[in-house]
Amino acid sequence: MLAINDLDLHYGAAQALWQVSLDAEPGRVTCVLGRNGVGKTSLLRAIVGQQPISGGQIEWEGEDISRLKPSERARRGIGYVPQGRDIFPLLTVRENLETGFAVLKRGQRKVPDEVFDLFPVLSDMLGRRGGDLSGGQQQQLAIGRALVLQPRLLVLDEPTEGIQPSIIKDIGRAIGYLRDKGTMAILLVEQYFEFARDLADSFAVMDRGEIVMAGSRESMDEQEVRKHLSV
Repeated sequence: MLAINDLDLHYGAAQALWQVSLDAEPGRVTCVLGRNGVGKTSLLRAIVGQQPISGGQIEWEGEDISRLKPSERARRGIGYVPQGRDIFPLLTVRENLETGFAVLKRGQRKVPDEVFDLFPVLSDMLGRRGGDLSGGQQQQLAIGRALVLQPRLLVLDEPTEGIQPSIIKDIGRAIGYLRDKGTMAILLVEQYFEFARDLADSFAVMDRGEIVMAGSRESMDEQEVRKHLSV
């Protein structure tokens, strides 16, 4: 469904990504692992259109989307949960969810029941302002907002960062459920190894803007992966 081929990305004169290639398929979780500053977020920003690439190609369902705007990629079914969540603190939970309506046709503008099935706390807090939620609740809101788009590719940037263990388990269960439906490809960036290992069907490890290890979960050398995650 998603095919990234020989991707290069620059910030001015500095090169952040070098010849990165990666695939994501429906019914599978592809995990990108690595320390801070190795290019993981730059890769995701390139995929969703927030950062222009300087070489290579991003294909989505056989179409080259490398030059499309973020909104056009969202309309094609790419949902994004950014690092830091980026919810709107002064909007209510309901209003935050409804910001996902922007790329939907009028007849599709409904928050799916599935969002509240996965994250029941959101249905209890629809009238609360986003800024009044805990960090874990805000993360659930950010994922729920992405699901409003009814995505076929869900891109998540470190969803466990700064989250309490009980909500990490809830998020893990939600990702597993979405994967098992078989209709959605999931691309997950993580530093928390155990969380990534338990969910990943395939993995890629980044270092200094390059993919230095990749393969299936069964072929993962845990000791070698941990070496690339240690500071």
